[in-house]
Amino acid sequence: MLTILGFAMIATFLVLIMTKKMSPIAALVLIPALFCVAVGQGAKLGDYVIEGVGTLAPTAAMLMFAIVYFGVMIDVGLFDPIVRAILRFCKADPMRIVIGTALLAAVVSLDGDGSTTFMITVSAMYPLYKRLKMSLVVMTGVAATANGVMNTLPWGGPTARAATALKVDAADIFVPMIPALAVGLLAVILLACVLGRRERKRLGTLTLDEVLVAEPETVLVGAGGGDRLTKAPKGTGKGPDTGTGAGGAQAAEGGDEEEFKGLDPARSTLRPRLYWFNAGLTVALLAAMIMELMPIPVLFLLGAALALTVNFPHMPDQRARIAAHADNVLNVSGMVFAAAVFTGVLTGTGMVEHMADWLVGAIPDAMGPHMAVVTGLLSLPLTYFMSNDGFYFGVLPVLAEAGAAHGVSPLEIARASIAGQPLHMSSPLVPAVYVLVGMAKVEFGDHTRFTVKWAVLTSLVVLGAAVLFGIV
Repeated sequence: MLTILGFAMIATFLVLIMTKKMSPIAALVLIPALFCVAVGQGAKLGDYVIEGVGTLAPTAAMLMFAIVYFGVMIDVGLFDPIVRAILRFCKADPMRIVIGTALLAAVVSLDGDGSTTFMITVSAMYPLYKRLKMSLVVMTGVAATANGVMNTLPWGGPTARAATALKVDAADIFVPMIPALAVGLLAVILLACVLGRRERKRLGTLTLDEVLVAEPETVLVGAGGGDRLTKAPKGTGKGPDTGTGAGGAQAAEGGDEEEFKGLDPARSTLRPRLYWFNAGLTVALLAAMIMELMPIPVLFLLGAALALTVNFPHMPDQRARIAAHADNVLNVSGMVFAAAVFTGVLTGTGMVEHMADWLVGAIPDAMGPHMAVVTGLLSLPLTYFMSNDGFYFGVLPVLAEAGAAHGVSPLEIARASIAGQPLHMSSPLVPAVYVLVGMAKVEFGDHTRFTVKWAVLTSLVVLGAAVLFGIV
């Protein structure tokens, strides 16, 4: 009976969030609460939740302060030179432009937010693709796949979800996977080279007006995802144009004015005098994380506090920066704490154990010792056809229990489970992908047909590298 109720609870949860009848946070709380009552253990619900919240608090803290930290780093201009350098590198060469798209998406993905990554990447690259008549699905496909690889960062979501669901340390999942993920990122850059050469061959020899690559006349206006960068010809004195919709490139009649979108180089939050401090702090923070000098939540807590104090010494400015990123912080941390109800009920009532017993019986004995690889392969279709919440909180605990019965550790299962993220980032269940195709003015169906095969290949490269290196 617990087996049936466990699968029914997961199925109900998945259907409600996939059909958008309930938000993930509400479903994570209410559905397990109802099923806990249904199995006759409603009186113990409070114990399950409190225990789960205590276990998940470090993960929630890590996500909260990592979002604040990287949000502040974007605000103060840490990544602006990288964006400008990539645009200069691209020039008028289609292959360079596609490679630049992959590099820019990967770098901006450090903030852990897919929507922000796609906004900045499309804002910077769309005018180049449009001016040179390059394929826009190449841009969306490369950007989504690169972001999928980087989405495995501990503060990006999937790794934190895996750590939350299996009650393991996110650092123990991510750090050993770095070599495999690096191979995956290299595969994306190689893919960009191949696709770029195709575009170069299709379009032939191209030239681009100097106005597109010269930097002194560049003016960026606005802030956030709707920013516009306008480049005025020398001597015209033209300023920012009111422009068109999101992601659009506009050439003024009789002139060579071109509209870009990106980060405002005149925004009030920039701190150019503190650039090297911020760069050094970020490098030190990432190095300390890799070396495991302290728990990741502590590192980001200290890093966020230091970044805010040094860059914004006045309290009103600090409050403004925290408020600017409050939505992301609340959504992510709220999801983690809500997950305490789901995982607590699933484990406390014994549902996971009964479902795992059934699953173990269904898997051939010969496959038992390879449950990590099985999990990695399953992560491709499952994270594409369901949300990360559904897979990591609903399915992964069952796979982990099944693997444990064959001597496979939860950490190996967790590491393998993030291999499908390059494909996941093009899933119709990912809101950020609609930001990507909307700003790029690409039909979602066209993006899907072009991207899925390359994303599957990248995911398999990550999983294969993890197996080859003995990580899973």
